[in-house]
Amino acid sequence: MKLHLLIIGLLVFQVACKQSVSEQVQPKNPLDVPFGDPFVLYDKPSDRYYMYGTGGVDNGFVVYVSDDMTSWEKEGVAYTNEQEHAWGVKDFWAPEVYEYKGKYYLFYSAHWKDNPTNEIENFRIGVAESDSPLGPFIDQSSGPIFDPGYPIIDANLYFADNGKVYMYYSRCCYKHAVDSEISRWAKKEGMFDSIEESWIYGVELAADFSRVVGEPVLLLRPPVNMDDQQSEWESRSVTSGEVNRRWTEGSYLFKEGNTYYMMYSANYFGGENYAVGYATSTHPLGPFDKSPNNPILQKNTTEGGIVTGTGHNSLVTDRSGTTWCVYHARTNKTGDQRLAFIDRLVIDKQGNLRVDGPTVNIED
Repeated sequence: MKLHLLIIGLLVFQVACKQSVSEQVQPKNPLDVPFGDPFVLYDKPSDRYYMYGTGGVDNGFVVYVSDDMTSWEKEGVAYTNEQEHAWGVKDFWAPEVYEYKGKYYLFYSAHWKDNPTNEIENFRIGVAESDSPLGPFIDQSSGPIFDPGYPIIDANLYFADNGKVYMYYSRCCYKHAVDSEISRWAKKEGMFDSIEESWIYGVELAADFSRVVGEPVLLLRPPVNMDDQQSEWESRSVTSGEVNRRWTEGSYLFKEGNTYYMMYSANYFGGENYAVGYATSTHPLGPFDKSPNNPILQKNTTEGGIVTGTGHNSLVTDRSGTTWCVYHARTNKTGDQRLAFIDRLVIDKQGNLRVDGPTVNIED
């Protein structure tokens, strides 16, 4: 009887400890993680959080680990292209890692070595696998998952209730000049002769991640008309004279109730106007309608803050069931290096998204 009570007491103690840890998730932004495009995996088997992102090593990815999402430690290189099946040669970007049927799969973008026409931007998406979230991740094949005929980046996966897997990606702006009112306006103003755009697509993925199923579907693109309420915030990189491109990238899909939410980033990733909006649908392949509340995450310098370049987000749910938005940004105190931030994601009673940020905890 005493032994039985002792075992129960130990179990209660362990649960209480985990609850205590989850309740203490209080990220101090910016995190000491020099990443762009951060992605956090909560791994139930190890009961730890793993962060991957752009940066930290040449031609590969490093991983940071945390027990509470507050303090992060660099664990080392999770992926490198110094392997037999490597197909990428440079520009390794935007890694995302998923646990699936006991294995871990890393999806990423890179510059494809198969480049007979010497394209400057020859990006494709590949997948590597491992038995551990720490890696090493080994490419499944000697090439990208598929070749749509144009450069693509920023893979994101959604595992549907019916067992299907969907992959989302961004077609790069490269050689993708699009006619619109903003492009005609920019040319008339003598700012830019043309405006290139990136668009977000979705496509079903084979169960073994080796290929796509069917044809990609266009889901999101920058506004065509300047009176579109999304046009002002999605065109800031152009209207400020920063660059002749409009981005729709860094997608992240999740479902709440019967609604599919696609979060995405717009504007130049290297500039202060990078920001996050979202769109909703009743199907994982759309059509999607952009929210009138966009953007839901943007620079705060216009309100006296110090944060700019907020974007390319992902989401993670902690042990207590709280959902957090993970993204990169810069501050006027930390300089040009992109750093990881984590802030609360809130869905109100009307189904609207809100990010309680950017928050900062920098001491003077």
